[in-house]
Amino acid sequence: MLRILQFLYRIRAFILFVFLEVMAVWMIVSNNSPQGAAFFNSSNVLVGTVLKKQADVVQFFSLAEANEALTAENAEILQKLSFLQVKPDSMAFALDSVFAKTYQFKGARVIGNSLRFSQNYLTLNKGSKDGIKPGMGIFNPAGVVGRVKSVSENYAVAFSLLNTGLLVSSKIKSTDVFGSVQWDGKDATEARLLFVPRHVKTQEGDTVVTSGFNAVFPEGILIGVISKISPDVKDPNYLALTVKLSTDFSKVNYVYLVENTLFNELDSLYRQSEISNEY
Repeated sequence: MLRILQFLYRIRAFILFVFLEVMAVWMIVSNNSPQGAAFFNSSNVLVGTVLKKQADVVQFFSLAEANEALTAENAEILQKLSFLQVKPDSMAFALDSVFAKTYQFKGARVIGNSLRFSQNYLTLNKGSKDGIKPGMGIFNPAGVVGRVKSVSENYAVAFSLLNTGLLVSSKIKSTDVFGSVQWDGKDATEARLLFVPRHVKTQEGDTVVTSGFNAVFPEGILIGVISKISPDVKDPNYLALTVKLSTDFSKVNYVYLVENTLFNELDSLYRQSEISNEY
């Protein structure tokens, strides 16, 4: 404490000078309008700049929370669109309404993702308390991502589309010819479209989407585009089609989950009929 007092005593002249300068500036600003206006304008610019930088930092650290809120909001919008965009059939409109309510949408954030295995998985930050259930389909604005495998109270683990054990019922959009998309465990940007008969006329660049034939995904969610066509050497009755995936799995952060509310009923019916449903 003594050293601090001695230091202040040594610089007493400088402290007095600073004090007098501050008082002089204050008197000039207070008693002269032009100088006062210039001073306050300059100080407002400085304070505004500091506050803006502070707001930018706070906003940066709150981006994750904002993105989660937007994902949840978009899921609600998807729910409404599923009602508005339902294809009418030849029967009463009431049946269309029931079909529209078949699918429920939710949002989640990916907190774990693998790419280097033949059977890759995703971990989501939502679980059973958020209404997440096994079997729900997962997609993002780019396209299909995977399917939920198991759920705890707060988290969910899902098959990635980059999992050799997952098949997704799909179709070529231009022809409505359906098959199954499956990853072969090689290139993380490509998958195979299986079971397309060799007589089908298709070409590179044709879009591949979900068929809506299984109990997981509604029709029309993007999967990718056909990038290569060749005969299937294992079975000459089919084509070997390579699909360039629309989803970049190295950048999957936020996703939507879709639940078919009739999943259990359909699954039970398939089991009773001894039919293997593809999902």
